[in-house]
Amino acid sequence: MIVTFVAAAVLLSVVMAGAWALQRATGNSGWVDVVWSFGLGVAGLVLALVPGGLTTRQIVVAVLIAVWSARLALHIAQRSMHGPEDARYAALRQEWGARFQFRLFLFLQIQAAAAALLGLSMMLAAHNPTPFPGGLDIAGVAVLIVAVAGEGIADEQLRRFKRDPSNKGRVCDVGLWGWSRHPNYFFEWLGWVAYPLLAISADWGWGWLALSGPAFMYWLLVYVSGIPLLEQHMLKSRGDAFRAYQARVNAFFPLPPKE
Repeated sequence: MIVTFVAAAVLLSVVMAGAWALQRATGNSGWVDVVWSFGLGVAGLVLALVPGGLTTRQIVVAVLIAVWSARLALHIAQRSMHGPEDARYAALRQEWGARFQFRLFLFLQIQAAAAALLGLSMMLAAHNPTPFPGGLDIAGVAVLIVAVAGEGIADEQLRRFKRDPSNKGRVCDVGLWGWSRHPNYFFEWLGWVAYPLLAISADWGWGWLALSGPAFMYWLLVYVSGIPLLEQHMLKSRGDAFRAYQARVNAFFPLPPKE
């Protein structure tokens, strides 16, 4: 499995170099996230299915990876095709100025390394030697289904809100967005909780390493490249309306809004 993991890490590095070339050709850095989602999905399938033997566990984990990757990549592709550049990358483009392309290339290689770490959780979930399905396995599958569905619902609610001309300049606070300022990020993180549930067993200590996936994703989304950059943009573009939204609605975990 070590050889497979190294090969997947190299693949992700090459894929993200391709993502850099694509965004340079199109002038839209939003395509980077499309490639990242698709690339991690492909790497995850390799990590789940190799070495062979194709147990039921491997096949189930591979299907879960494919569903997650395809939904996320297609959603971001649709957004990139019909909308402006992602606000986070637009902010970096402005901040980095003339060195944007060079620094973005390095940044995307860091993203490739991050994807490899996340792929470790996928690999451990697929190769847990415990017979499938156990109680934790069923919970893991259920969690990932809820996560993919929840993220899809949040994305659709935001899309419909933006499509209504009367909402121009307003902050989306409908549906799931009234309980969390970033429900799409929450459900994305929740999906990574599924892999430790599938990987951990009493007789296989390596499975505990799969906890690195949700821990790392939480750190990325809440403290690094998710919420901080996006909320900086929203404060600039929505001002007091977004400050009021911040005071009323929890940032990440869905909770009833404050009165």
